Amino acid sequence: MINQLGFYSLIFGFLFSAFIIFQSLKSILNSDKIIKRNILSSVFLQLFFVLFSFFCLILLFINSDFSNITVYNNSHTTKPLFYKLSGVWGNHEGSLLLWLLVLTLFLFIFILQSKNSNTKYKLITIIFQEIIILGFLLFIIFTSNPFKLVFPIPEEGLGLNPILQDPALAIHPPILYLGYVGTSLIFSASLAATITKNVTSSWAKHIKLWIFASWIFLTLGIMLGSIWAYYELGWGGFWFWDPVENVSLMPWFCLTALLHTILVLEKRNSLKNWTIILSIATFALSISGTFLVRSGILNSIHTFANDPSRGLFILIFLFILIISAIIIFFNYSENNHNISQKYYWLSKETAVLINNWFMMYFLSVVLIGTVYPIFLEVFTDQKISVGPPFFQKLIIPFLVPFFIFMSFGPRLRWIKENFKKLNYNQAIIFIITIIISYVLVRYSSVKYLFSTILISTSIFLLFNSTIDLFKQNIQFPQKISHFAFSVLILSILINGIYSKEINSNMRVGDEIIFMNKTLKFKSVNFEKEKNYNLLRGNFEISEKGKNTLNFNPEIRIYNQPITATSEADIKISLLSDNFVVFNLIKESEVFNVRYQYKPFMIWIWISLIILSFGGVLAILKK
Repeated sequence: MINQLGFYSLIFGFLFSAFIIFQSLKSILNSDKIIKRNILSSVFLQLFFVLFSFFCLILLFINSDFSNITVYNNSHTTKPLFYKLSGVWGNHEGSLLLWLLVLTLFLFIFILQSKNSNTKYKLITIIFQEIIILGFLLFIIFTSNPFKLVFPIPEEGLGLNPILQDPALAIHPPILYLGYVGTSLIFSASLAATITKNVTSSWAKHIKLWIFASWIFLTLGIMLGSIWAYYELGWGGFWFWDPVENVSLMPWFCLTALLHTILVLEKRNSLKNWTIILSIATFALSISGTFLVRSGILNSIHTFANDPSRGLFILIFLFILIISAIIIFFNYSENNHNISQKYYWLSKETAVLINNWFMMYFLSVVLIGTVYPIFLEVFTDQKISVGPPFFQKLIIPFLVPFFIFMSFGPRLRWIKENFKKLNYNQAIIFIITIIISYVLVRYSSVKYLFSTILISTSIFLLFNSTIDLFKQNIQFPQKISHFAFSVLILSILINGIYSKEINSNMRVGDEIIFMNKTLKFKSVNFEKEKNYNLLRGNFEISEKGKNTLNFNPEIRIYNQPITATSEADIKISLLSDNFVVFNLIKESEVFNVRYQYKPFMIWIWISLIILSFGGVLAILKK
């Protein structure tokens, strides 16, 4: 019964979507206020039916109703309630239903928020957004129905992938989807503003809230995924240039550029075409990421599906949307040939443009590194993997000029800055940062000269962003975000330079001496939990003159499905993390043990939280 109710609610949602598009088109030609009120009511009813459908799926998971194939594939009676709930969106079908729910919710909020907006603009935005909703409804109903039945009804489910049974990953998808779906509304509103010739400062002020909100959620979503990968997968790092990591990073680059561009549009009524192009590109990257993850093209622990028919549907849908958007842009966009005359080469506007070009370059590198192996395999049947060295070699050298521009950009004035009035004390500060960097890099094993330059520019950025916190002519949200970004960059660089690792096969009782430390494998204990058995290791790391650290990493063997996972034990402090993980070598009493020393790791997470907080302050600021 619940399965039928959930599915028919989706059908009603589909019917309302088509009805809303019809009503909106009619309202554009007819100014009848009754019709406009009916649109709001219809959107609310559509939201209700989608929400009801999602609630039905939740009930099926809670009750362990294995007549539903989605529940059967992703749940188990022994699974804790929290992970039964997170299992609702921890799969392909459920995640798409959650995506659809956020789409309808955001549209409803947009209508309420834009009461005073131009009527034609609002109606066209609704039409574009409903087309996206309609596409997702068709996708779910015909290729990814979460309410399919299985017969005969199994007594037990297959369970959720144990790797996904984690608090961070449980909330990671919803937050990430809030960021992705926000880009759809930005996309729809940008096209509507282009058609109605409404790309103005007042419009920028209106849509800015959605850009900031999407950027915040996407930032937090990426952070949670990174934290999960750090401690759950046993990699011991925060970023590995995994393809699915990359498809989240690409729209983040675009959103960051759009965030800066919309501020210029609001203040100076400039960079209109940049705003529209970035809005289209951000949405395209969000949807293409969905295509790559759900088509089975990308091979990653994060992927949900490998059904080519699903990927083909998304690809065709994306192609139609983007081609239509490009046609609209070229037909309706304003002519801005003289826009460059409105500001001087040394100005805040120029700084934003330089920032955008850097973001587009970083985006291009990540895009090429992610999709090139796909095209190579299609055309030559040759399989390759693009790893961290590719991205690091192409991105890291450009960080030096990027940091320098970031150090000065927020301080520049609108329209024109007087070069002579720039603070020449910056040269002294830069010399100081070089000295500090020399001391930091001197005893490391990295490339000496370049690392000194890279660290010095990042410290230079940190100095300037810290000084800017006390300046009156810079917006406080901007100060906070730039300061947090500078802390993030410096933390990443120090983490990369000073991280240490030892990887060795050990038996109980073995000792390893390294880095003036002694790692001792003391014992292994067997324990039994509700839905898994575990081996808990007991390790001791001692160093002369310092406290001894005890570590208890785990190897968990889950009952359903039968899967072994490694749970790292991490000792966290403000200056460094000590990370120990071990794995059982099959048919042996030997364990593979990995110890990592990770400096400034916690500051990476703290800086991302502060960075997002800066975005929140920007939304709250009137």
